[in-house]
Amino acid sequence: MSTSDTDTDIYDNRRNLRDDHAPGDEPPEESGHWVLNANLGLGFSIILTAASFLLATSNIVYGPAIPVALIVLAIAQMGVHLVFFLHITTGPDNTNNVLALAFGILVVVLIVLGSIWIMDHLKQNMMPMPMDQMMNMQP
Repeated sequence: MSTSDTDTDIYDNRRNLRDDHAPGDEPPEESGHWVLNANLGLGFSIILTAASFLLATSNIVYGPAIPVALIVLAIAQMGVHLVFFLHITTGPDNTNNVLALAFGILVVVLIVLGSIWIMDHLKQNMMPMPMDQMMNMQP
């Protein structure tokens, strides 16, 4: 006996939305859900951007702590963009998206750190000679 003979949901081409589903086969969502998420993300982004400008131009935070506070606000802004605009979540259907994001971050970190490392070694190896050594080199 096949499952289509006994399972009325499959037989009637109806899918129980509570069951698991394959990636890309998500249940349809209303357009209001996407509009609400986009507007909520836009609101959070505007608030975080305004907070960054306000923080940098006022004396709300102790002076030496301003860079740390701006970094925290920037990380929060990145989180808002990932969740609300790129729809990166921890769901099982987003595994490939999270892995692609992690690989992209790894590549960017390697390029930036490698460039800094190379520039530091160039600086050390290209240091100008002291003036007395340069005078002794002339014929």
